[in-house]
Amino acid sequence: MARPAIHPGEILADELQELGMSGAELARILHVPTNRVTQILNGQRGITADTALRLGQWFGTDPELWLNLQKSYELRLAEQEVGAEIQKTIQRRLSSTYQEPMQV
Repeated sequence: MARPAIHPGEILADELQELGMSGAELARILHVPTNRVTQILNGQRGITADTALRLGQWFGTDPELWLNLQKSYELRLAEQEVGAEIQKTIQRRLSSTYQEPMQV
């Protein structure tokens, strides 16, 4: 069974809940529009590099953590949407050297 796609907004929401903070408060701290944080928390917007830098600065984490959460989410979605089709239609390379497909 495929792992579920967890939007980084869910993780951010958990962090804010533990801190007893609202999205609007976080938006003020990060100097971003409230709707940016609200959309992230609602899973309607992804975490950009700019937002990752701001979250990293405030939480004291590496900004790559936030970007990696976003990329992991996107990869899980892609696996769910097209992963099986890709596995069926693209053969894995078996040799250490590339060989042109045979022309018939």
